[in-house]
Amino acid sequence: MNALTGTGALTRLALRRDRVMIPAWVVPIALLVASTASAFGGLYDTPAERAGVAASTAGNGSLRALYGPVFDTGIGGLTAWRMMAFGSALAGLMAILLVVRHTREEEEAGRLELVGAGAVGRRAPLAAALVTGFGAALLLGLLVTLALLGQGARGAVAFGIAFAGAGCSFAAVAAVAAQLTESARAARGISGAVLGLAFLARAVGDAGSGTLTWLSPLGWAENIRPFADEHWWVAALFAAWAAGLVAVAYALVARRDIDASLLPSRPGPATAGRRLRSAQGLAWRLQRGSLWGWTAGFAAGGAALGGLADGAADLVRDNERLADVMRDMGGASGLVDSYLASMTGVMGMIAAIYAVQAVLRLQAEENTGRAEPVLATGVGRVRWAAGHALLAFAGSVLLMAVSGFTMGLGYGVTTGDAGGQTARLTMAGLVQLPAVWFVAAVALLLYGAAPRAARASWGVASLTLAIGLYGPALRLSPWVMDLSVFTHLPKVPSADVTVAPLAVLTVLALALAALGLAALRRRDITT
Repeated sequence: MNALTGTGALTRLALRRDRVMIPAWVVPIALLVASTASAFGGLYDTPAERAGVAASTAGNGSLRALYGPVFDTGIGGLTAWRMMAFGSALAGLMAILLVVRHTREEEEAGRLELVGAGAVGRRAPLAAALVTGFGAALLLGLLVTLALLGQGARGAVAFGIAFAGAGCSFAAVAAVAAQLTESARAARGISGAVLGLAFLARAVGDAGSGTLTWLSPLGWAENIRPFADEHWWVAALFAAWAAGLVAVAYALVARRDIDASLLPSRPGPATAGRRLRSAQGLAWRLQRGSLWGWTAGFAAGGAALGGLADGAADLVRDNERLADVMRDMGGASGLVDSYLASMTGVMGMIAAIYAVQAVLRLQAEENTGRAEPVLATGVGRVRWAAGHALLAFAGSVLLMAVSGFTMGLGYGVTTGDAGGQTARLTMAGLVQLPAVWFVAAVALLLYGAAPRAARASWGVASLTLAIGLYGPALRLSPWVMDLSVFTHLPKVPSADVTVAPLAVLTVLALALAALGLAALRRRDITT
C-alpha cells in the first residue's frame, strides 16, 4: 500500500470538519484588510498627508518595530504597512491550529489509530492536514488579493502571496512540531513559540538595521513589498522553507509509532502533590503554562504600546480626521491620553480572548473524556467547572494589571514620571475587567447550557475586537458600536472612572456565570 493512500478521503473529511472554522478565519482577516484600505483612503486623501505618515514612521523605531517600514505612500502601500505584520502572523496562527488539529490532536483523541486500521497510508493523515492548512492559507491569499484589486493588480497579488506564504510556512512548522511531541497542546506551544520568535526577529530587524528581518518568514512577507516595486523572488524563500520542513515532517512521521513522540515525555509522580488534590489545583496545573505565556505577551505588548505613546500622538496630530478617530476610541482629553485609553481598551479586548480560551478548556476536557473520571470521584460539576472559570476571571486580572503596569512604565520612562504613569495606567487596565468578565461569562453560559454552541463565544470575543479596532475608523453607527460591551466602559485615563457601568457589567457577568454553572448541573456530560 502506498504511504499516501487515503489522502483524498482524509482531506475531504478535514475540509468538512473545518467548513465553519476556515471561513471564520479567512473572511474576517480579508475584511480587515479591505476595511483598512478603505479607512486609509478616507483618513489620508492627499499625497502630502500620506508622505507625512511615511516620514513619521521612518523616524520612529518603535512604530517600525510594531508595524514595519513604509515602502510606498499610496493607499495600498499604507495598507501593507499597517496590516502585513499582524495579518501574516494571523495567517500563520490559523495554519498552525489547522495542522495540529488534524495531526497530533487526532492522535491524542485516539481517532487516528482507528483511521490507520483501514486502507490508509502511513503519511496520509499528515498529507491531508498539510493540504488543509496550505489550502486555507491560499484561500486567504486569494481573498486578500480580490479585496485589494482596486489599489493595483500587481500589488494585490503580491499582498496575497505574502499572506499565503506566511500561512504555508507555519503550517510546515506545525507539521514538524506534531511529530516531536505527544500532546496537541505541546505541539501548538512549540509552533506558537516559533511564530513569536519570528515576530520578534522581524520587529527587532525593522527597528534596527533590518538584518534580523530576513531570518523571519514574517519579515519575508513584508519584503515582498506589495505596491512598492514588488520583490517577487522573495516568494521562493517561502517555498524553500515550507518544502524543507515538510520533508523533515514526512521523514519523522515514518520513524515513530502512532501516539508516540520523538521528544521524550516526562511521566508525573506516582502520587499527586497536595496542590493537585482539588478541582482548583487541577485546573491551575492544566492552564498555568498558557497563563504564563499570555502574561509574558501582555507585558511585552504593554511596554511596546507605552513606549509608542508620544510617537503615535505626533503621527495623528496633523491629521484632524485621524485625531477624531483616536478621540472616538480613547476619549477627548488630549491625544496622548486618548491613545493610551484606546490601547488599554484593545488590551482588554485581547484579554477577553484569553478568558474565552480558559473557559472553553472545560469543553476540551469533556470532549476528550478526561472530565468524566474526575467527576466520577467526589468532585461535583460546579466545583470542577468553577476551577477553570476562576482562572478565566483571575487570570484576566493578572493580564490587565501586568499590561497596564508595563504600559505605564514604557510611557513613564519617556516622560520621566514612571511611578505616576504606572499607577495611572494600571488602574486604566483594571477598569477593563468587567467587560472581559462579561465575555467570559457568555462563554461559560454557552458551554453550560448549549455545549455545541460554545464555540460561538469566539465570535463574541472577535466581534468586540473588530468593532473596537475598526468601528471608529469606519464611522460605524452607534447601535453597532454598542454591540461591543467595551464601548460602555469609561475611557480611562482620558476620562474619569464612573462606577455605574462597571458595577452593572460585573453584576451581569456574575449572573451569566451562575446561570452557566446551573445549566451544567442539569445536562448530560459527553461520554
